[in-house]
Amino acid sequence: QVQLVESGGGLVQAGGSLRLSCAASGSIFSIGVMSWYRQAPGKQRALAARITSGGSTDYTDSVKGRFTISRDNAKNTVYLQMNNLRPEDTAVYYCNANLFPRNGDAWSNYWGQGTQVTVSS
Repeated sequence: QVQLVESGGGLVQAGGSLRLSCAASGSIFSIGVMSWYRQAPGKQRALAARITSGGSTDYTDSVKGRFTISRDNAKNTVYLQMNNLRPEDTAVYYCNANLFPRNGDAWSNYWGQGTQVTVSS
């Protein structure tokens, strides 16, 4: 069974940094795009950043220049380095991976359980 496990959330003051990690485990044949979404209180879940298996990246405008997404394909892990954090970055951050399980027959989306990031002013 495939699982995505996130770590690295927490409480930080405005201007500080955090690094999130998300490791995919289980019987996996291939992983495509890996992404970080976030959901602030009272708002819908929205894409923050994504990265292809080849390393191409895409960011939502509000995090450009502050967040960096990266991945280690050998470890099936994606990272999100968050610098110069702002109170409006406060949200639950979710990892998402589009992957092909070894015992499956199609590409499917998988989600992590979420990790809380709180930025105080």
